[in-house]
Amino acid sequence: MAANKNPQDWLHNGLYIQLASEREFFEMAKHAPNIVLLFHRAGNRHCRIMDTHLKILAAKHREAKFCKLNIENAEFLHKRLRIDHVPETMLVKDGIVVGFIVGFQELGNRENFSTAMLECRIAKSGTIFYKPNKKQRDSCKARKGG
Repeated sequence: MAANKNPQDWLHNGLYIQLASEREFFEMAKHAPNIVLLFHRAGNRHCRIMDTHLKILAAKHREAKFCKLNIENAEFLHKRLRIDHVPETMLVKDGIVVGFIVGFQELGNRENFSTAMLECRIAKSGTIFYKPNKKQRDSCKARKGG
């Protein structure tokens, strides 16, 4: 995706976009106060799993911008944020980094976590709004072990 010059273009939430560079991220961050950014690596199985869940959540949560950035195109952020593993998801609330989800550690530490579990974790950061019903509340509780 080419860098957009019009700030209004960044306000079309509901989409999950691939950023081409860190420059695009910084430009977007000027206009989007709430961001869910997946650092990924092409071909990584775990990144594809997280990607699938974030696509679903992007369409549901228009109050945040959902995007992904290949870690190989993010040298500055990679070093500055000390991102050692992918997938790693950065949560930004009101322009401030409020948390990271490293791999699946907070999602039961397994590949078959539910989208609702990820949604709950992101909501805890305040980046998105989510009020689970009774059934969903149970799936929000991360299971330990693998």
